[in-house]
Parts: sequence; structure tokens; C-alpha cells
Amino acid sequence: MIRPQKQGRDTVPKQQPMDLCRCLAKTWKEDSGIIEPGHTVASHCHIVGAVARELLQRMPKLLRQKLFPQGSELVAAVHDVGKVSPTFQYKIFRSINGQTRTPPELKPTSHLKESSWGGHPGVSQVTLEATRTGHYAPKIVGLHHGYSPCVEGKLAADSQFGGEEWQQLREQLLENLKKELNCEWPDIEDEYQARVLAGLTTVADWIGSGSSFEKPTPNWQDRIVPAVNDAGFISPDLQEGLGFEEIFGFPPRESQKVFYQQACQPGIYILEAPMGLGKTEAALYAAYRALNENDATGIYFALPTQLTSEKIHERVGAFLNTILLPDSIHRIPRLLHGNAWLKELEMGEEGRPGHSWFDARKRGILAPFAVGTIDQALMAVMNVRHGFVRAFGLVGKVVILDEVHSYDAYTGLLLDELVHTLRRLHCTVIILSATLTRDRRQFFLEQPVHNLEYPLITSQPTDTDSPTELPVTGQADRAVTIRLQIEDQPVVEEALRRAEEGEQVLWIENTVGEAQDRYAVLAARAAGMGIECGLLHSRFTAANRQCNEDYWVGLYGKGTALRDRCGRILVGTQVLEQSLDIDADFLVSRIAPTDMLLQRLGRLWRHLETPRPNTARREAWLLSPPLPNAIEHPCQAFGSTARIYVPYILCRTLEVWHEIEQINLPGDIRFLIEATYEERRESGAMAQWQHELEHGNRFRKGRQQLRQLARIGLSSIGKTQSDDEAATRYSDRESVEVLILQAVRTLREKQTTQLTFLDGEVLLLPSNPKQGGDRVWRQRAAALQGQLIRVPPEQAPEPVLHHSLHWLKEYLYLGSRDHETARLRVALVQPDGELQGLNGETASPDYQLVYDGQRGYRAIKHSD
Repeated sequence: MIRPQKQGRDTVPKQQPMDLCRCLAKTWKEDSGIIEPGHTVASHCHIVGAVARELLQRMPKLLRQKLFPQGSELVAAVHDVGKVSPTFQYKIFRSINGQTRTPPELKPTSHLKESSWGGHPGVSQVTLEATRTGHYAPKIVGLHHGYSPCVEGKLAADSQFGGEEWQQLREQLLENLKKELNCEWPDIEDEYQARVLAGLTTVADWIGSGSSFEKPTPNWQDRIVPAVNDAGFISPDLQEGLGFEEIFGFPPRESQKVFYQQACQPGIYILEAPMGLGKTEAALYAAYRALNENDATGIYFALPTQLTSEKIHERVGAFLNTILLPDSIHRIPRLLHGNAWLKELEMGEEGRPGHSWFDARKRGILAPFAVGTIDQALMAVMNVRHGFVRAFGLVGKVVILDEVHSYDAYTGLLLDELVHTLRRLHCTVIILSATLTRDRRQFFLEQPVHNLEYPLITSQPTDTDSPTELPVTGQADRAVTIRLQIEDQPVVEEALRRAEEGEQVLWIENTVGEAQDRYAVLAARAAGMGIECGLLHSRFTAANRQCNEDYWVGLYGKGTALRDRCGRILVGTQVLEQSLDIDADFLVSRIAPTDMLLQRLGRLWRHLETPRPNTARREAWLLSPPLPNAIEHPCQAFGSTARIYVPYILCRTLEVWHEIEQINLPGDIRFLIEATYEERRESGAMAQWQHELEHGNRFRKGRQQLRQLARIGLSSIGKTQSDDEAATRYSDRESVEVLILQAVRTLREKQTTQLTFLDGEVLLLPSNPKQGGDRVWRQRAAALQGQLIRVPPEQAPEPVLHHSLHWLKEYLYLGSRDHETARLRVALVQPDGELQGLNGETASPDYQLVYDGQRGYRAIKHSD
């Protein structure tokens, strides 16, 4: 017998339960705008259970056995049992404006706030808790909207849930679903199984709530397989038995061959090798072999930041075109390039335009093949909304973590937990780095390592107890001349002189603002000298940035015929140190931590066969303060660089580099990295900066605080936070998206909003988003995604109320309705480049905001 709760303010008058066959789960909207009844709770739950079963059947048998206990589809099916409650039924019937009337047995419940128990997911959770379905199943169904409901102290037979009679109705539904699916409750063993089963439940719900199941047709069974196909969950069709050279067009180096022979089964594999040694190809071929042996379900290629170039998509796309059969739907790399995928595939309810998971950065993790950021993978182990969906998306894949360096304590701890979790999700984890410390290797492997040779392969298959360390042959050392410069002006003159002699110069700053300012100075001087000057950073629209990258990588790339037509200077930020195949004759870099400097040096004389002017020398100039000044006053000496990188690490870096006149690459890489990061006791001013590194100050958190924050952020079934606000790297904690447009015009007679993009292209947004069909709806939303820029909130236009962006709500995610203002900011570009608000108001009270295709998004403080 279930004890009912005492009467109180969260109670309702006693209500007779409805017939189960009349309880609605969904409504649907006709083209005319009329809202009609959709599927009942019983049929919707059955649909979701069938979708979950279909998803499971597409997984390798071993994965199902290890991670998804028998009966897992039943947990997915019962997720919405909480909709069988008077509060939900009253609400859904009141929303229908067709011919259907609210059943008379439903009495008004508008005085009750469903948020006080987490809505219907909360009712689902307490229902399962009352029926003793195990420890994890109730929490999983409670989480299926991404948040843990507040049901502590509440019972399934409480009056606000309808009392005992409505609970009996819910229990009847549970029994019906067990019979229809012919299964019992699964025995969920641990947190890892619970996490991926929560992901399965939510993804099955999204697909089962998609357009394939909007209308309550009786033959929904025929739509299960097509709906799962439409969401992209199709096993890849491989060309079997391909060799390395058949895929990439050149024979493997010895280091590549040793690596892919080691990485032959699930486990963790680390390849430390210099820039340009073909780490990407080695990892991809190892992934192909895993797919070929049915040891993997797909590939997730995780890059360090959103700054990383789209060019890696092209490389992985070419790889897929070779390894997949000609008629494979994955062969055209639409799943890799976000906007193309957005147009083609429907992922279900939460993946529709205007919802959070329409964002290509999020949904890529669910595709069989995707290139994305490390951030999305890290959220698989954090207590963020739908973190468990990301974990489900990674199950059994080859996860390639590219450009892994010595992250800060916050991200480093999350990364350690990610690698730990991936191994238990039967993934093959491949870590690529040119600059990894021994300590970081030990954390990843959870085992001591000893070898300090370089290049080095470290492997530990899942079924082994200790790692294997294998030194491999690398490329011959190349000498690079290093020169530290205190003043910027002599470096400007040197860069212009070399470019005038025909050299291709690369200049890397540490902040977007400094790169924009440096470009302005150099471009003004270069214009009269026959020198081309360009700028690359993250604050361009996708269209502008892609155009810039295509042009400049084409000029600085391998074997380009246009290279020797004139000298050039390309200015940029950290985007130039990762994934771009750029080959410079002369490098200028602002001082940065050693691992970053080595990455930048990897863009200098990258290809031996590249033609160069006779005057060119393999040389890099580093802009840096004098060492004594840096140690005494690092924040002033390093300037804005000290806000990006920790002052103590900058000082340690400068100690290592300040007397170096020449280095040999790759031979000196290991020494330079270990000399910078090895632990030691300090004295004097360095002791103070080391203390701040550990304990922080009033401006910056220390490593101990960062680790604690990271631990708080790690996942736990039953605890969640918004993934819009979650931080995967502490320094990147806050940023907002800005939609940049030229004009917005309302066409009232057509019930349409007309948008003009920066290039003059016009996009029409009908108030009925399905006008023209679902695919056209997704195309409009994808076009808008290409006009977004992510910036710090203080440098963004002022926030606006949700209702003022009503014309966008069906196309772009505006954030939670719990917040009065939208998370998205919108600005209009004037003819002079200045940004204004939608009504012509000043975009920001503190900054003049400007956008142009040459310099990108700029925020100029009024006091400056």
C-alpha cells in the first residue's frame, strides 16, 4: 500500500482517473496552425521502446552485452509514464484548439506549479521508485529531459499526482509495456551502464517525438526503421582490407606503421611525435582497422577548441570517401561539416531548429563519423544537461584526441576522467601530441611510465595491466635560429623587409584584439610595398572565416604555385598553431608556454620541398619582455598574454628560452617541455608566482581551486547543470553567440521576416517554420548558424527579451525560457561597420562594436 501525502498547498481535489487509452502524450500542429491531439501516452511509450530496441540492435553484440543489460528498452519505454497524471492531462488538453474538449473529470490545476516536482519526468521517477524497479531506472527516467527533477520527499500516491488511483493507472501502463515489449526490468550494474542507458532513453525519446510520429497513425511500427535511419544511426559500409597507401596515397613511415600495429584493439594509445610526422594519418588508419575488425562503431575526432580549422573536416572527409563503399550514405562527408548535416538529417524533437541540439557542435557526437571539439566529449563526464547523451554517442567509438597539450588543472582533471570513462565504454582512445609531459601520460594511463625518448608510442590495451613504451624513428633534426625581441617595432620592420624580399611571414599573437591591431599596422605599411597581408582568428562569421582560410592556406600550403608571386604577412591567433597545413619562411610569435611555441614552430619550414627565396633562413623571432622584468612583475611585463596563460608558466618558459639561440627539432622537444613543466621548489618572486599557480589570487583561481571546481563539475546520475553555462576550460567559461545581420524587415502581409546577410543574400523566415517542408526548415536554420560569432559577454551587444526575438525562436536556440532575456544576441551592421541593436539603438554602453570582413568582430572600449 502506498501512503498518500497529507493535504497541503500542492494538492488537488480528488479526481477520477481517465481511461488509459485517452491519456495524451503529444499534440501536433496542422499547417493551418490548429493544434490537434497526438499520440496517447501508451502509444508514445511503446514507440520510444521500439526505437530504443532498434538502436540497440544496430550495435555490436559485445557492446550490448557489456553496457546495455537485457530489458534496457523497457526503461526507455516507461520514460513518459508520468504524463498519466491530472496536472499534465489538464495542461495538454487545454492546449488543444481543435474540436477536442477537455475531459470533464479533469478539474483545473493551474494553481499548481509542475516545476516544483520537475514536471512529468518527476512523476515518472516517483512512479518507478514506488514499484521497486531498482536503484538506477527511476533516476534515468527522471533525467530524460536533461535535468534531475526535485522529487525528494514526494511519493507516487501524493494528491498532486492524482492519488492512489492515478498511480494504479500508471502501474497498469508499466505492466502493459512489459507485455508489449516482452521484457523485464534490466539489472543495471553500475554508473557507466546507467549513464549510457540514460543517453539511449533520451535519444530514443527525441526520435520517437520527431516528425515521423507527429500524427497519431495506427501503423507507426512501419516508421521505426526509417526514423532511426533519418536520424543518422546507420552502420558504416566499409571497403574492406585497404592498406595505408591505398587510403592516403603514400607509404607509411615506420612510426606510423608501429603505431597502427599497436592500436589494434580497444584501449588507450598515445603517439608523441613532432609536427608534420603524420600523426593524423596514423590515427585514422588505426581507426579504419578497428572499424574493419568490428571493434568500433565509428570515429569521433576531437580537436582542442572551436578555433581549430575546418580544414581537418576536409582531411577526414577525404579519408571517408576512400574507406566507405560508393553507395554509403556516410561517404559524402555531410556528417562532418556541421551545416551540411543539419540540412540533411532529422534527429528528432530536441534536434529540431530552435532547440538546443540542432547545434552542429552538439549533435555531431551522435553521428557515426564526426569532427568536433574536445569540449563536447568532456561534457560526457560532467553533470551537464544531456551529458549522458554525449556518453551514449561515444560508446564503442574510436575517439581521437588531437593536439593534446598540458592543459590547465581544471581541464586536465576533466580530461583524465574522460579518458578513464572512455576506456570503460569500450572505446579505442588515441591521444596525439607533439608536446606531452611524462606526468600527463601517467595520469591518462593511471600507471607509472618511465621512457623519455622522443618520438614515443605508449600503448595499453583494455585487457592488459601495464603500458608498453616504444621509441620510434623520427625525422632528422632541423636547426632553427631563435631570437628574442623586447621591442615590437624592429620586428615589424624585419617582417616587412622579409616579405618585400618575397618571404611568406607568419605572425602569431595571443589575443584576437592584439592580432587585429597588429594586422592594421602591418596592412597599412604593406599596401604600398607590394606585400599581401591577411588576418585569421575566431571572430569572423563562418562564411568570412572559411573564405579567408581557403585563400590563405592555399597561398601558404604545400606546393602552391602562387606562393612566389609576392611576399606576404599572415597575422593570426592560436588558430594558426593547430591543424592548418601552413608553411612559413619566417615566424614571429608573441611569447607563450613552451608547448604552444613548439606548435607554432611546427609551421616554420614545414615541407622540405617548398620553394623559398634565397634570402630565407629557418628563423623565429619571439616577442618577449626581459627575464628580470618578467619575474618581478609578470602581469605588467607580459600584458594581455598574462590573462591568457598563467604568469608562473610564462616565467618558466622564458627562463628556458631566454638564452637559446638555436634549437634542434624534434630532438630538443622533450628537453624543452620537461624543463618548463617539471616540479621544483622556488625562492624569491618565483616562489610567489608558484604559490599563486597553486592557490590563486583575487583575479585568478589556483590549481587547487580549479581541481575542486572540476570535481564538482564531474557527472553523477541525478545531478545536472545547464550545458550552456558549463565550463570545460576555466578560461573559456563565459561566451555568448551573436547573430550578425545587415538588415531585418517584417513582411506582415506574408507573415514572414526578411533577413539580409552581410554578403547581401536574403533569407525569408516564415512564421510557420514548416512552410516548404521539414528539410527547407532545417536549411533556413543552418543558414542562420553560419552568421553566428561567439564573443565574451562584456563585448557583446546588450541582451534582449525573449519575446522581441519571437521571429527567431523556431530557427535558433534562444536559451531557457526560465531566463527573461535570450542567450542569443543580435546586431545589425551599418555601412560604416558599426553594430547597432535591432531598433537602431547603440549595441553596447561600454564598447563601440564593429564588424568587417577584413578584421572581423571588434570591441573598442569607449574610454580608449
